[in-house]
Amino acid sequence: MPEIRRLPSALVNRIAAGEVVERPAAALKELVENAIDAGARRIGVVLAEGGLQRIEVVDDGCGMGPDGMALALERHATSKLPDSLIGPDGAIELVTTLGFRGEALPSIASVARLTIESREAGAAEGWRRVVDHGAVLADEPAALPPGTRVRVEDLFAKVPARRKFLRTARSEYAACLDVVRRLAMARPDIAFTLETVGDAGKRTVLSLQADEALATRVARIIAHELKDNSVAISQERDTPYGMMRLTGLAGLPTYNRGVADHQYLFVNGRPVKDRLLVGAVRGAYADMLARDRHAVLALFLDLPPQDVDVNVHPAKTEVRFRDSAGVRGFIVSGLRQALATGDRRSAQGPDRAAMARWQAEPVGPTPGPITPTLESIFTGRDWSASQPHLGEARPTWNAPLAQPQGRAEEAAPVPAEAQQYPLGIARGQVANTYIVAESADGLVLVDQHAAHERLVLERLRAAGAEEANRRSQALLVPDVVELDEVDCDLLEDAAEGLARYGLVIERFGPSAMLVRAVPAAIAKADSAKLLRDLADDIAKHGKQEDSGALLLAERLELVLATMACHGSVRAGRTLSVAEMNALLREMEATPRSGQCNHGRPTWVKLSMEDVEKLFGRH
Repeated sequence: MPEIRRLPSALVNRIAAGEVVERPAAALKELVENAIDAGARRIGVVLAEGGLQRIEVVDDGCGMGPDGMALALERHATSKLPDSLIGPDGAIELVTTLGFRGEALPSIASVARLTIESREAGAAEGWRRVVDHGAVLADEPAALPPGTRVRVEDLFAKVPARRKFLRTARSEYAACLDVVRRLAMARPDIAFTLETVGDAGKRTVLSLQADEALATRVARIIAHELKDNSVAISQERDTPYGMMRLTGLAGLPTYNRGVADHQYLFVNGRPVKDRLLVGAVRGAYADMLARDRHAVLALFLDLPPQDVDVNVHPAKTEVRFRDSAGVRGFIVSGLRQALATGDRRSAQGPDRAAMARWQAEPVGPTPGPITPTLESIFTGRDWSASQPHLGEARPTWNAPLAQPQGRAEEAAPVPAEAQQYPLGIARGQVANTYIVAESADGLVLVDQHAAHERLVLERLRAAGAEEANRRSQALLVPDVVELDEVDCDLLEDAAEGLARYGLVIERFGPSAMLVRAVPAAIAKADSAKLLRDLADDIAKHGKQEDSGALLLAERLELVLATMACHGSVRAGRTLSVAEMNALLREMEATPRSGQCNHGRPTWVKLSMEDVEKLFGRH
């Protein structure tokens, strides 16, 4: 019989390192979180070869003495759990620090060369400890200012099986940059710098000042234009243990990306990648974005520690909520409410590339037919009488009648009440597709089809068409759909929510589902394919309490959007000025009118400053 024995401590640390330190970015995350928990106000990060060669983190936190440094390098030794949370009566789930397992430093030291230098405030000198893949090489005094400096070199140099699975320096650098961005976004009160060292010398990548406003910090990290293309979020809701808050910035639907990499989610200050939160974001934007486009946002969810378990994953990137349905509903409603205050806005200003294509009128004589003089247009005098003899075939027409005639009504002064009209007063129509309007502060162009499509969709909802689409159509003979047992479990658990949207299913043995009714709007859908897609969607994004699965809600939403598209004003239709103004006024009063059902802008504004720039008057 094989003998049971304890593993050597060095091997135990390497196994722990496999859970906590899988790549340079993971080590960097642990070190920066330690600096934050130490009360640092300034944190500096230096990377060499994307962290493969060197990672250095310097902070001005509380620092450590020699004894504390020695303990910090032992497994499961931490200063982040107060006595009240330790022991049989302790509640470890109430922890509020970013790290508390006490595994990071010894795990890193077992697979790299780790140098820690630290000095407590008021101490006469600092202390240095060097550990190379588990072996202590130095333990001595050191000169440095109060705070801590940690240097990790040659990660996995003596663990070739792990080293060969690391990616290129460029890929590892991108992951490290993402870590610093997320942690810096969560703490706008702390100053962050990120520098890289290479053959070309040292380069500063990030330099963020302390005590920045949240909106400013988020915009500086994600994109400067986000600040002008987003709405602020501030929502609160009571829970049995306290208050749940949602803050942050949500990008306008018209400001979107092709990948979801620009969605930053935080729970109690921790950067997380949680499928429930991702699903909630997707649900909130469901009828405002195409399926292949993704919102840009930074959401900060703060709730009592009793309502969330942060100890689900060793890296603490996943969390578990006590009331997951309540949290999802709170996020969806909070996002939609925030967007409702700014959803009449479109992406701010026209595309820069489109603006660059405006051309100035050429200066100087140009060949072509002789045209009437400006004087003759306004006086009505015979144009030909004032011209030199051009031969026998001389035009004798009256200038005002010969000029191209537009159908726009006579331009009247902008009335005083126009200040109340953000989309301005209609002045005409271009290509029978775009409405040209004059607002108090610029020129507005409206895509009449896209705008009316959104208006029709909102009318359909108000008239109850959404409920009609959800209405069940019973199948004469129920469909039996065979699936994996796990998929059946997922669908059975979500059956109540699916029924609210008209899909009535029930378990039919261990590995089959019975479909008794489907939503009327998708009555001709393939039941087997529908259930497989729904099971995949639930597995990826989690169960949705209101609809069972996001995919079903989106499919019914697509039906409504299609109805709205076919019932809206088409491009190419001539509108009177009165019709144009009526459309503008309805847009101003309709939620989400700043974007069509596919996330494209329904209007853009050219400010008077931009107009003046086009004519060189700035």
